[in-house]
Amino acid sequence: MTEIEIGRGKRGRRAYAFDDIAVVPSRRTRDPKEVSIAWQIDAYRFELPFLAAPMDSVVSPETAIRIGNLGGLGVLNLEGLWTRYEDPEPLLAEIAELDDASVTRRLQELYAAPIKEELIGQRIKEVRDAGVVTAAALSPQRTAQFSKAVVDAGVDIFVIRGTTVSAEHVSGSHEPLNLKQFIYELDVPVIVGGCATYTAALHLMRTGAAGVLVGFGGGAAHTTRNVLGIQVPMATAVADVAAARRDYMDESGGRYVHVIADGGFGSSGDLPKAIACGADSVMMGSPLARATDAPGRGFHWGMEATHEELPRGKRMNLGTAGTTEQILLGPSHAPDGSMNFFGALRRAMATTGYSELKEFQRVEVTVSPTHHR
Repeated sequence: MTEIEIGRGKRGRRAYAFDDIAVVPSRRTRDPKEVSIAWQIDAYRFELPFLAAPMDSVVSPETAIRIGNLGGLGVLNLEGLWTRYEDPEPLLAEIAELDDASVTRRLQELYAAPIKEELIGQRIKEVRDAGVVTAAALSPQRTAQFSKAVVDAGVDIFVIRGTTVSAEHVSGSHEPLNLKQFIYELDVPVIVGGCATYTAALHLMRTGAAGVLVGFGGGAAHTTRNVLGIQVPMATAVADVAAARRDYMDESGGRYVHVIADGGFGSSGDLPKAIACGADSVMMGSPLARATDAPGRGFHWGMEATHEELPRGKRMNLGTAGTTEQILLGPSHAPDGSMNFFGALRRAMATTGYSELKEFQRVEVTVSPTHHR
C-alpha cells in the first residue's frame, strides 16, 4: 500500500474508517427474506452476528439473557459492578445522576472495590439457567486469577478483552499471561483482543483462539486517542486482520479464526461495511447503551474510564432510542440508523445481491469522502 510522506523523516500509511468507505451494489438484488445473517463460532450458532460488549452500561445478567433470546450473544464484564457488589442497581442509578465534573472520580472509587469470586459464579449461573449461550470477559491482567472460577461456573465462551492484547506482552515485574498455553488447556472456545494490525492478529491466531476482536481506541466512550495518541481506523484494521486470517488458514492447513469488529458502530450502516471489509461478526456497545432497558439508563462508559491512574474513557450521555429489541430488530421509527441494525444488514445484503455473510465479504467497496455525523 502506498505510503504518504508526513515529513522528510517519517512516512505513514493511509488508513480508512467506516465513514470513509461505502458498499457498492452489484448486478443483482434479492428478497431480504431470503437472506441469512446467521453466524456460528465453534459449536454455537447465532441468528444475529453480534456480541454485546462487556460493559456495565450495556450488559447485565438480565440483558445478556434478553440478547441471547433475540439471537445474539451478551458478554458479561466480570470485572465490573456486577461482580463487585451484590446489588449494583443503586450504583448504576447514581452514575446516571452524577455531573460531568465528578463522575470520573466516583467511577474510580466504585471500581476500586474488590472482585468477589462467588459473584462471578453467581452471575454466570443466572445466564446459564435461562438457557442461553453464556459468555464472559476478563482482562488479560485478571485472566489467570479468575479463569478457574469462570470455567467452573460453566461459561460457554471465554472472552479475553483489553484495549489491546498481544501474544508477546513483556514485563519485568510479573509473569505475563501465556495465551497459547492458557487457551490450549481450556475446554471452551476463547475470543481474544483487541488487535488492529496484520502482525498482531496473526500472532493471536497462532495461540489457538477461536476468534479475534479487532479495534483499538475507537469506541464512543474511549478517549484513548486523546490520552495516548493511539487509534487505528476500523475499516483498515478489519481488512488487515481479515488478510491475517486468510494467511493463517494457509499456514495452519485450513483452521478458520473468526474476525469480530469491535467498536466504531455509530449507525446501522457501519455493520455492512464491517462485514464487507472481512468481519464475520461485530461487537457493539454504544448502540445498545441507548436501549431504554439498558443498565446504563442512557449513559455509557467502559473500563478505561475507571482506571485509577490514567482514565482513557468517559461517561457519555447518549440518551435512549428504543428497546433492545427495536435497536436490534426493529421496527424503527427513526431515519438515522439508530434502530433495526440487523434489518439494515439484511437489506444491505439483499440490495447488493448476497444471501450469506461469507459471500458478502466479497462485495465491492469504494473509498468515499468522510461524512461527519
